[in-house]
Amino acid sequence: MGSTATQGMHTLTVKPCINCSRRTSMPSTANFGTDFKMPMWKRLASSSHISSRQPFFQSLSSSYATNLGKVVTRAVSGAVEHNPLPGLPIDLRGKRAFIAGVADDNGYGWAIAKSLAAAGAEILVGTWVPALNIFESSLRRGKFDESRKLPDGSLMEITKVYPLDAVFDNPEAVPEDIKSNKRYSGSSNWTVQEVAESVKQDFGSVDILVHSLANGPEVTKPLLETSRNGYLAAISASSYSFISLLSHFAPIMNPGGASISLTYIASEKIIPGYGGGMSSAKAALESDTRVLAFEAGRKHKIRINTISAGPLRSRAAKAIGFIDMMIDYSSANAPLQKELSAEEVGNAAAFLASPLASAITGTVVYVDNGLNAMGVGVDSPIFENLDIPKDN
Repeated sequence: MGSTATQGMHTLTVKPCINCSRRTSMPSTANFGTDFKMPMWKRLASSSHISSRQPFFQSLSSSYATNLGKVVTRAVSGAVEHNPLPGLPIDLRGKRAFIAGVADDNGYGWAIAKSLAAAGAEILVGTWVPALNIFESSLRRGKFDESRKLPDGSLMEITKVYPLDAVFDNPEAVPEDIKSNKRYSGSSNWTVQEVAESVKQDFGSVDILVHSLANGPEVTKPLLETSRNGYLAAISASSYSFISLLSHFAPIMNPGGASISLTYIASEKIIPGYGGGMSSAKAALESDTRVLAFEAGRKHKIRINTISAGPLRSRAAKAIGFIDMMIDYSSANAPLQKELSAEEVGNAAAFLASPLASAITGTVVYVDNGLNAMGVGVDSPIFENLDIPKDN
């Protein structure tokens, strides 16, 4: 779920030089070459804070790059001008992103934050209030240092962490049992409205808004056995929360900005076991994406897209109980027979947030190895006599 700000503002900065009110970094860009055999992280450069007194360059010689068609990545110091780069760069330098729904280091939200950071964006995150202390503690103790590593070996910077519960739009909507819940004690200003106000006060504006939130308390129940409260809770946390976030953040988003959410193929096809109203919530999210693309595009000049991501072994997905089977099914039946990585979804999000996608809005982008295109499971015994290529 989400996160928001307490009165003391839960902040986490990896380097003491970070100032909440202005940038101290000059991140680099991601350049795409012609040879895509290089690991994906080599296509995205670092957003690490680099001192102008200690410029750092990581590059290949032009002759080497020309001969091998490899990708060239550079971390550019603050003293270097933004000169045009060859190729088609994903350049998010000078952009600020707020990612709602980051509570650990192995989900899609974290991967999107890393890809945006590697392309040059400044990162703010919103973390579900009950998970805030553990998340911040893990960051401080270096537990996430390995997964924070960017292509140049530096660590992703998170400028600020806000506590957030995106189920509640404003303080008036918070019931007494939540206010008195000890898991929320010590935190304040964590409703959607308060978080948006805090971000505005701290930074003025954002360019990228990412919704990486979903929760269905009855997700393991078939739809026929789902209660009204369970169904509405899934809709509230997984789809309406996006409307609420966009409604409150759009006024502080710069024109030309982009918002991205995460959906799942269960929105349009039957996935037994993905119940409790979650399939309905994802269908609503995709429909809302189209409507919001029109409304937010006309009113705020920002783009709205959603990524339909394939199965991932994240902590949240494991709660469903059959994620391993879904990954095996995808590997056996998708056009691309490989396990999807969170990094691939993160890179797609970086593209959608970049100027390269300036005409793309109102779209569901499938990042699932092509599984969405399949009409049948080719691992069925029915097809055992067909000569279907398989990756052994």
